Amino acid sequence: MKLTWELLSLLGIVAFAASGAIIAMEEHYDLFGVAVLGMAAAFGGGVIRNLFIGHPITTLWSQGLFLNTALITIVLIYMFPAMWIRKWQPISSFFDAIGLAAFSIQGALYAVRMEMPVGVVIFASVATGIGGGVIRDVLAGRKPLVFRDEIYALWAMLSGIVIGMGWMNGRVGTAALFAVIVALRMLSVYYGWKLPRRTLVFEREGAAGRRINRAKEEERAL
Repeated sequence: MKLTWELLSLLGIVAFAASGAIIAMEEHYDLFGVAVLGMAAAFGGGVIRNLFIGHPITTLWSQGLFLNTALITIVLIYMFPAMWIRKWQPISSFFDAIGLAAFSIQGALYAVRMEMPVGVVIFASVATGIGGGVIRDVLAGRKPLVFRDEIYALWAMLSGIVIGMGWMNGRVGTAALFAVIVALRMLSVYYGWKLPRRTLVFEREGAAGRRINRAKEEERAL
């Protein structure tokens, strides 16, 4: 399990560190901002998970391999020519799906290793899978992807349920679950699967109010 856990951690760190760095550059952040968003995306979910299950977050900083991997990824992304990054954009959802699957499974395995109950395993899976992305988007001044776009957190929850209930064990089972989560996330993106939403719109009087209402309608249409 140790090898599987470390491999999933590395996959998630590379995918999310890259996404954080690219989003920071899209928002015209400087080198420090790129590093902060990259590290937040890579480790934010693990920090949230450890805080809620009562495990010291300092254990994250003692893992030199993971920190070095994130830093190297961020530096490489920062140095890549803009043309390369532009070509990366169409497949960014795929790498985000890899990060989601890797971190949600890793978070669930982490909680199982700590002998936590099933409910905590599910929470750890969701927190690790989406936490870094939420922090990344907030720091970038964006609405978190997980709350507004295609189905995202539900697949992290599915990882926690499957692992917490012991329905898949071993490397083969973990690899199969990883592939399923990536596939489900990509299907969500391709077909536009979304959870139900309810939007409240209150009419405002006057020209200023009409402009606000029109802006909100345009935002919802995006």
